[in-house]
Amino acid sequence: MISRQLVLTYLYLLIYVCLSSGVILFNKWVLSPKYFKFPFPITLTMIHMAFSGVITFFLVRVFKVVAPVKMTFQIYATCVIPISAFFASSLWFGNTAYLYISVAFIQMLKALMPVATFIMAVLCGTDKLRWDLFLNMVLVSVGVVVSSYGEIHFNIIGTLYQVTGIFAEALRLVLTQVLLQKKGLTLNPITSLYYIAPCSFIFLFVPWFLLEKPEMDVSQIQFNYWIFFFNAVAAFALNISIFLVIGRTGAVTIRVAGVLKDWILIALSTIIFPESIITSLNIIGYAVALSGVVMYNYLKMKDVRANQLPADNAPDRATKDKKISNIYKPDNFMDANDETTVGSLASEGAGVDEEAPLIPSSRLSYVTRTQTGSFNSR
Repeated sequence: MISRQLVLTYLYLLIYVCLSSGVILFNKWVLSPKYFKFPFPITLTMIHMAFSGVITFFLVRVFKVVAPVKMTFQIYATCVIPISAFFASSLWFGNTAYLYISVAFIQMLKALMPVATFIMAVLCGTDKLRWDLFLNMVLVSVGVVVSSYGEIHFNIIGTLYQVTGIFAEALRLVLTQVLLQKKGLTLNPITSLYYIAPCSFIFLFVPWFLLEKPEMDVSQIQFNYWIFFFNAVAAFALNISIFLVIGRTGAVTIRVAGVLKDWILIALSTIIFPESIITSLNIIGYAVALSGVVMYNYLKMKDVRANQLPADNAPDRATKDKKISNIYKPDNFMDANDETTVGSLASEGAGVDEEAPLIPSSRLSYVTRTQTGSFNSR
């Protein structure tokens, strides 16, 4: 029995790594002007949000796979709406970056997620300025700068889009902690999408109407319904895989899987998209940044253990906390563009990619996260 459970755990991790990488590469292929030639990132993100909103409605309300939380109009207006706005923004900017820069370079820039989250947390008063964390943030920033300097096809517009998306995701994570956790709400990936996806769709409608709809009316675009259907299914499946993984593993395991996924994704992107070229400076800079992220995660997890030890005396409490601690507690855990959205996974990192739109970006914690957003972009 133990052996079977272990096999299932590694199987879920493998599925998560494959789906997370696959969604990012799929989004890049769809949006790239060199391949599928559908340069409309807002439209793609809206398709993902609409699909996820419909599917989660059936899962929550019709089939009752998971139970909805007690959501009042006040909580929705003061918490869900602002969080959805920044989530939509992070997906919009993150997916737009695919039009200008390579997947490999985007993954390297995502190492800035802990830096962005730390800055936002300090500004919002949810974290204190500590020199040990600050020095780690400097190390991460230096690594990203070196990696950027070594980028052959450096594009300032794409870089600004990606960095803006990272800071939008960081602010969303901090707002999640400040607004929702104080209300005592705990959302898993499915219920997160259920509440946030429809609201994010509405927020994206305005920039879509102003920026993309006019171009879509006059340009010759191909709209293959099966391509977009499978793209949306892959993005949603990523969220389900995260839902399965976080119930079976701890924060350390997921973070290790995220780091492995990022390296695999960087390598695969250079094979699938030959125009992506990795230089020695890229690798050195990313390795330096990653070392800072690893140390950051170590310090944060050390703080979490210190804070939880007095409270976790009961065995049943410990078992329960192991399953939910990674779902909606940004400070406890830490992609993508994966499309990841709300939770502890996100708080430290993932993604925003479009890996999983509503699960905390695994990037911060270096699990990694879309993205579906595909969510990362995430």
